[in-house]
Amino acid sequence: MNRMPIADLFARSCRPALACLALAVASGCAGLLPKATPQPTFYALDRARVAAPAPAHNTQPAGAAAPTLVVNPPRAAAGFDSPRIIYTRGAHQLEYFAHSEWVDTPARMLAPLITAALETGSTFHAVIPTPSAAAGDIRLDTEILRLQQNFGDGPGHVRFTLRAYLVENATRRVLAWREFDESVATQGEDAYGGVVAANRAVQIVLEALAGLCTEAAAGWKPPEK
Repeated sequence: MNRMPIADLFARSCRPALACLALAVASGCAGLLPKATPQPTFYALDRARVAAPAPAHNTQPAGAAAPTLVVNPPRAAAGFDSPRIIYTRGAHQLEYFAHSEWVDTPARMLAPLITAALETGSTFHAVIPTPSAAAGDIRLDTEILRLQQNFGDGPGHVRFTLRAYLVENATRRVLAWREFDESVATQGEDAYGGVVAANRAVQIVLEALAGLCTEAAAGWKPPEK
């Protein structure tokens, strides 16, 4: 009768234990690996159809005599100049959604929307976004003061505040200015619900801005030389 060497017998008896030990070590290492970071979801302020402003009583048909409007890039107040989507649950405190962002800063998304809204109708001879080599009669300066989703003070809503100045280029005279402040209720207490409400608030403000520009253009006359 052949007897198995003690070393082989020991190795065979240890194999199950070693296999269990290796499995335990592998499972432990897997638990130490960093978890995958969720990818952010990106949202946009879209180009919505803006209703043509009602003509002022003294509006003349657009043509060579109508003013040319130069639209400067919008600016943004501190805290609202990044792609992060802002919400607030209390006064003076801004927070950000962790995994939801704008595709660009609100100011850069708003720039083409303003130009498109002001091109509606026939108020101006031309609407020119800057930078451009073309000269204009009137300049539009805008600043985003607020674009945030609000929780904690009643029904959820998005608040959008935009300040606008219309300046005559030749004289630097302020023809008109206004601060537009619009709140729209959200349908859901999440980032998507806020984005939908933000797009609606922006559309309402742009319609009001187009009306302001129409009034200013209607009363404008070329400065005497």
